[in-house]
Formats: sequence, structure tokens, C-alpha cells
Amino acid sequence: MLKKPETLFVLGYMLLPLLALVSAIVGLTMILGGNKIVGIIVLVVVTQVFTFGAFFALRARKAALLQDSDSAQ
Repeated sequence: MLKKPETLFVLGYMLLPLLALVSAIVGLTMILGGNKIVGIIVLVVVTQVFTFGAFFALRARKAALLQDSDSAQ
């Protein structure tokens, strides 16, 4: 299922960047609300996990598209 270019498109361009944005907003809200340590952890760790997950999904999508085009020729 995670080898399909359509699924990787949704993950890489829509879902994971949206989750990274939401977690960044939550982290900043926590920092401004007084929970500095937990907010920094959310801002740095969780946001970066979603960001790198999006990059991984996009690279996997590119590889899957290249593999499909090579097998079609």
C-alpha cells in the first residue's frame, strides 16, 4: 500500500505537511502558554518527524514513478 504513487502523493504533499504545520502551531502555542520544555520538544521533535516523513514519501513516490515508467517501456 505504501508503494503506490497515489498514496505517497497524499502523504507527501498533503497529510504530513499539514500535520507538521499543526504540530508547529501547537508547539508555539504551548511555548507562549507557559509549557516551554514540552512546547520546544513538540516544536523540534514532532514537527521534524512529520517534515522528514514528507520528504521520505516524496522520494519514495519519485522512485515508484520511475520504476513504473521503466517497466512500461
